[in-house]
Amino acid sequence: MTAAGAGPGTAVVLVDRDQVPAAAIPLLRSAGSVFATGAVGLGLPPVPGDLTDRSLAGPVVLVTDDLDDPSAAALLAAGAALVGGPPAGAGLLDAAAVMDRLRSPGGCPWDAEQTHESLRQYLVEECYELLDAIEDGDRVALREELGDVLLQVLFHARVAQEDPDDPFSIDDVAAGLVAKLVARHPHVFAGGDPAVRDASSQQQRWEELKQQEKRRESCVDGVAGGQPALALAAKLVSRTKNAKLPEELLPTGTDTGAQLFALAAAAKLAGADPEDELRAVARRFAADVRAAESAARAAGVAAMDPAAWRRFWPTGPGGDTRREG
Repeated sequence: MTAAGAGPGTAVVLVDRDQVPAAAIPLLRSAGSVFATGAVGLGLPPVPGDLTDRSLAGPVVLVTDDLDDPSAAALLAAGAALVGGPPAGAGLLDAAAVMDRLRSPGGCPWDAEQTHESLRQYLVEECYELLDAIEDGDRVALREELGDVLLQVLFHARVAQEDPDDPFSIDDVAAGLVAKLVARHPHVFAGGDPAVRDASSQQQRWEELKQQEKRRESCVDGVAGGQPALALAAKLVSRTKNAKLPEELLPTGTDTGAQLFALAAAAKLAGADPEDELRAVARRFAADVRAAESAARAAGVAAMDPAAWRRFWPTGPGGDTRREG
């Protein structure tokens, strides 16, 4: 290898308390030269000098506990692979520790007073703010809002930990999630599942396994009744479609509720999400309202009347207004 480019198999292995990552074992076995730096005590020879020296038998593997070490930095700069380091999710431990501190004696008085019931509104608000970030394509906001949703999970789990009758912790929550994901993905974790051929069949298999696990008697058991009505209608249609319910048995009628259900059902059966579709239209409408008001202010119009709204209403492609009629 040269400083301009590391050869195949050349790597820097980051260890923690002399624990070698499992992913590094094949590299160590196939390496031509293995050295150690820092405080690593694995009986490996120290770095002889320039690890980019062509005379070294390659590939070269450097085991270190310090990525700032000059030899490690030189190898990485030359394109060597980095193996090891904190596992994915290590930062979650810090988040759980901060939540624990806030909730414990001597922490935050407001946090200490919260209950599952008092936190409900924030969970709903944060989920909707996350939806806004996704729809806006705002990566900075997306990361922040994901953190805010994570906070709700940590907060509720910490409150649950204090329940005198049925306590559980964030670790119990995580363990339950892991068990569920493994059980619902036998094609990944159990050596295969002939029922899973693609994403569509996997979704159907997920629902089948869920119904078996929860021993549900109805295909609509477990559908959250507290969600927005349009999303509720779409979820019910999705469940009954998977259960082979004939479409002619879906609600019909001339009243507003029946017509809204029929529209939601038609959208869902066509592969669309009516909640997302309606939200997109509502967001465009809100943007148009703000644009008209801004244009009116710029023109010196202080009060909006029907004529002003029509005058300043933004136009769509080709000069057509977005409003109907």
